[in-house]
Amino acid sequence: MIEHLELFFKSIFVDNMVFAVFLGMCSYLAVSKKVATAVGLGAAVIFVLAITVPLNWLLDQYLLQPGALAWADGSANGEGFSGMDLGFLSFIMFIATIATMVQLVEIVVEKFSPSLYNSLGIFLPLIAVNCAILGGSLFMQSREIETFGLAVNYGVSSGIGWFLAILAIAAIREKIRYSNVPAPLRGLGITFIITGLMGIGFLSFGGMLTGGEDETPSPEPTAQVEKIQTEDAKELAENTKIAE
Repeated sequence: MIEHLELFFKSIFVDNMVFAVFLGMCSYLAVSKKVATAVGLGAAVIFVLAITVPLNWLLDQYLLQPGALAWADGSANGEGFSGMDLGFLSFIMFIATIATMVQLVEIVVEKFSPSLYNSLGIFLPLIAVNCAILGGSLFMQSREIETFGLAVNYGVSSGIGWFLAILAIAAIREKIRYSNVPAPLRGLGITFIITGLMGIGFLSFGGMLTGGEDETPSPEPTAQVEKIQTEDAKELAENTKIAE
């Protein structure tokens, strides 16, 4: 349970897709002019990450890793499928899974919310090539997430982190319209500055999960300290004899 909570909060705040590794910046900047549009795209990203990361975890564990095909090999001498390494197909398989899920999201959004579909425009199908979506699966693979449940947790929490980032910048940009921003900084200029400041702010969450550790015992005296203590003891003894 603790590892699930740690992964959840770390993925949202510490390893935020936007503010920590700056992935998905294209959609983040282009679709964050209105809060309603940002909420729609953020929800779509959460759904896609929540589905694709666990699916790609299964593909990685049972198909792509070295020896992952042992389940398909009936021999006990380690020959056949168990010796195959299909890791070079990771990008192709991951992108195929992502593209399938994005098409499903596009169909659902067009069916139930045509206004949102029209407002998102080209950026809805472009989720398939959003580096934050592929980055979630690649981070899952590189960090060697152990269980399917943790993979689901990581997919959902990474999507929530991206959702919070685009929602926050959209709310700020709506307020900035009524502010007296210097002409050279209007538009993307002030947006980049605010994003950088928000990224610095999110860095403060880096120490959130580092507390509660046992205190490190004090180190033993070094040889030099022991030598000084011995010399002091001898000098005290000599002074005592002289005083007597």
